[in-house]
Amino acid sequence: MEKRKQIILPKFSQLLGQMGENIKLARKRRKLTTIQVSERADIARSTLYLIEKGDASVAMGAYFNVLRVLGLQNDILKLGADDSFGRKLQDLELLK
Repeated sequence: MEKRKQIILPKFSQLLGQMGENIKLARKRRKLTTIQVSERADIARSTLYLIEKGDASVAMGAYFNVLRVLGLQNDILKLGADDSFGRKLQDLELLK
């Protein structure tokens, strides 16, 4: 089975890059090395490098394990939590 490459538009690649930078800064604030974090997250150091670059090819589970090591695992719950667009669509449906 052939692995499909994800296509990410440039403006969204910038968002992933910012997320990776945030993860890198969180690691540095905790004074953790890439070796320490990658070992604790049970990922290769090269994978951590890709995460800190915001690479879209890295599995969500690897991102989560790095967040867990940094004590930021609950931040994943913020994804999609404030769905204002979805609520507006729902409200339009309710007004019909």
